[in-house]
Amino acid sequence: MFTRTLSPSVGLPRDLFGAIATLKRELNAVVLAHYYQEPDIQDIADYLGDSLGLSQQAATTKADVIVFAGVHFMAETAKILNPDKLVLLPDLNAGCSLADSCPPQAFAEFKAKHPDHLVISYINCTADIKAMSDIICTSANAVAIVNQIPASQPIIFAPDRNLGKYVMEQTGREMVLWQGSCMVHETFSEKKMVQLKSQYPQAETIAHPECEPAVLRHADYIGSTTALLKYCQQSASHSFIVATEAGILHQMEKAAPHKQFIPAPRSPTVLATSAPTCVSTP
Repeated sequence: MFTRTLSPSVGLPRDLFGAIATLKRELNAVVLAHYYQEPDIQDIADYLGDSLGLSQQAATTKADVIVFAGVHFMAETAKILNPDKLVLLPDLNAGCSLADSCPPQAFAEFKAKHPDHLVISYINCTADIKAMSDIICTSANAVAIVNQIPASQPIIFAPDRNLGKYVMEQTGREMVLWQGSCMVHETFSEKKMVQLKSQYPQAETIAHPECEPAVLRHADYIGSTTALLKYCQQSASHSFIVATEAGILHQMEKAAPHKQFIPAPRSPTVLATSAPTCVSTP
């Protein structure tokens, strides 16, 4: 085991990136960061990705310590995949509105009302919800997973109702949806998006499937965070309206510096009454 403390009187080192690199070497630590983190955190990460990519990296890392720059459920997933490793979450209060929208006791009661249903849960949920699920999916593979389930098998999809509605539309399957949602993806304004599209008629609109159906109907492309990043690099378009958490724009601008990325507009009414908590500010 190791101990390492920094005295508050010492202050921050002049080369903060260098000091972090030294600590990582001393502790055999790896830093995993979500695309939604602040740019500086993204730039020091050893691995950067969406929920699926980070879970895959957590499962294969040879590091003794995993520092997870993300939210609570992501660190839980890393610990599930690495029970013998030390997993550190820099901010224990880093929450996710989607995960919080599915309390374990309430979901257990909901599940009990549908005893014959298979439970498919989006990876953006707590360890308690994962434990009550039969299959864990991501936004990238949810459609493919549901398509593999026999048509005669009823399904509960949790916790995101918007992703569930999108999957139902893509697969033609009826599912029982838990009525949870991601606050960040629900704050986009359809009216303001239409106005923005008229200002940038050549821009493609790309959106995450956690967005509400009213927003998705205006999207030229819908995909997971990683899929959105790849799409903007491969598309012939030179400008994009991006409907997902704005942290991804940093990577989009690095990957395609000659292109323009415009964050989708949000509803000022919603923003005035609530603060998005999908990531710690990851």
